[in-house]
Amino acid sequence: MKNEVLQAAAVMVAVAVSGVLLGLLWLWLSPRVPLVSDGRAVFLKDTEGEQAIGVDGTFTLLALGFGLVSGVVAFLLRRSGGVPLVAGLALGSLLGALLAWRAGIWLGPETDVVAHAKAVGKGVVFEAPLELKAKGTLLAWPVAALAVHLGLTALFGPRDPEPPYPTPYGEPRGDAHPCAGA
Repeated sequence: MKNEVLQAAAVMVAVAVSGVLLGLLWLWLSPRVPLVSDGRAVFLKDTEGEQAIGVDGTFTLLALGFGLVSGVVAFLLRRSGGVPLVAGLALGSLLGALLAWRAGIWLGPETDVVAHAKAVGKGVVFEAPLELKAKGTLLAWPVAALAVHLGLTALFGPRDPEPPYPTPYGEPRGDAHPCAGA
């Protein structure tokens, strides 16, 4: 059991640290939301633009991909599975998603929109900070990782041993056959 817990902790740390890569990819691939200031308020430059929802969608798709990869890798490294491994995979992918979210915001455009608008001036277009408006997307990575791992374990995992011989319904098992003494 100690060995399983150590392996699960290693999986958890490795998966969580890969959240930095997800954050960098999210920052690089997500669409930019253009803002503009009129000197008193900050507005979307394109009010009908879909960039804001694209930021959430990009994070979700990347997180699903990371879930797929981490579920497959966890299965290939330890085919026998086990509760500690699954718990490590779930916790690591959740921590990785949180780390990716915060890393994308930290490394992304300026988060103080009002100060940034004053710095660039009136009528100048600038980028909005990365925001994850749908916080439920943070669960995309753990759900995908666990679903992939469960599917692979069900299809290719070790099987329980079969009983030595099949017994018809209602017959006692072993040598205690009703006709054995006749």
